[in-house]
Amino acid sequence: MKRIIILGDGMADHPIAKLGNKTLLQYADKPCMDQLAKQGKTGRLITIPEDFPPGSEVANTAIMGYDLNEVYEGRGPLEAASIGYEMTAEDLALRCNLITLQDDIILTHNGGNLATADADGLIKELNRQLGNEKIRFITGIQYRHLLVIKGGSKHIVCAPPHDHPNEPWRALLVQPEPGWANKKEVYVDEQGITHERMTAGETADLLNDLILRSQALLPQLPYNKMKIQQGERPANSIWLWSGGYRPRMRTLMEQYPQIHFGSVISAVDLIKGIGHYAGLDIIEVEGATGLADTNYEGKAAAAIEALRKQDFVFVHVEATDEAGHDGDLELKLKAINYLDQRLISPIVKETATWEEPVCIAVLPDHPTPVEMRIHINEPVPFLIYYPGIQPDEVNTYDEYSCVKGDFGLLRLNEFMQLLMTMGT
Repeated sequence: MKRIIILGDGMADHPIAKLGNKTLLQYADKPCMDQLAKQGKTGRLITIPEDFPPGSEVANTAIMGYDLNEVYEGRGPLEAASIGYEMTAEDLALRCNLITLQDDIILTHNGGNLATADADGLIKELNRQLGNEKIRFITGIQYRHLLVIKGGSKHIVCAPPHDHPNEPWRALLVQPEPGWANKKEVYVDEQGITHERMTAGETADLLNDLILRSQALLPQLPYNKMKIQQGERPANSIWLWSGGYRPRMRTLMEQYPQIHFGSVISAVDLIKGIGHYAGLDIIEVEGATGLADTNYEGKAAAAIEALRKQDFVFVHVEATDEAGHDGDLELKLKAINYLDQRLISPIVKETATWEEPVCIAVLPDHPTPVEMRIHINEPVPFLIYYPGIQPDEVNTYDEYSCVKGDFGLLRLNEFMQLLMTMGT
């Protein structure tokens, strides 16, 4: 049996008064998901371990079956893997957002949703003026980029910018973890030589200095001058967060005998990074943007083609999460409908004709409620369908209906373990 996970990032939500106190999944037009729920089985999943932030890097890693206590190193190393930067033992890799500040608050975490080509010019200029042999800015995708600090310490406290919209930014600057400000730490390089890292206090000071210097530099660049003249949001600051060292992860093929070859399809660097360390092929889809205008049909076609040759595919769609962060109710409803009709439906229709059965799972990684605009740690609904499965009594796919599902409430890597048993 082949298996596919289709993940709508941040798709789960809360009841909205404007929608008659229904959640977006209850209200949205999503006939394919509802039909899969009716024909399959459902449940809920806790995707965030205790003491971990409710980020997509945490939730998606757990959904793929990993123990976060063993493998978690933050988003930075995942971004590095996705863009082809091979980390060394001395590297501290951090996510580097291009963001918009206004009136001393974080107006948006995405710098006005930059095109990658525009962001590339900004990142290259940051690297030219602020980088050196120890500091390197590397272009990623859209507003999501990478900063590598040679010999930096990961024992710092950083604030994810998407969790703090409309909040004063100065109070969110980087700090050393309690007890780590002056603590010494070492690493062993590829030649077996031991070196001392910066302290966490030194690392925090360096990162905050880079943030402040970026705020002087970025508004002077032609792209941002143009955006300001047009009355649009400039990318006028960097924001550094979720740093870590090179991860140690076993591949999915090493963990699950049911998987011999697999792929990941996403427009988001961190998901590609998880896929890289999981041993999956990274499939690039032209027109995949990470927003509601992404190429759903292209992702569906790529998933179908991958499933013809492989036995596991992970398809990630970011659009629902971005709409949640923007607080855009109508756009998130539209993104749910697009996911249902333009991506899930073609996959279901095509695989239904195959001789070898395909097990289809649909779920979010975490809720991103439009009225809160941040990730939150709550169980998410999931469905699993394959030809011949004995359905439960749930007839629609949403946060409340799935409470009654036969799978009950699962935790973390129990989802992947369950998925691997389907059809056996």
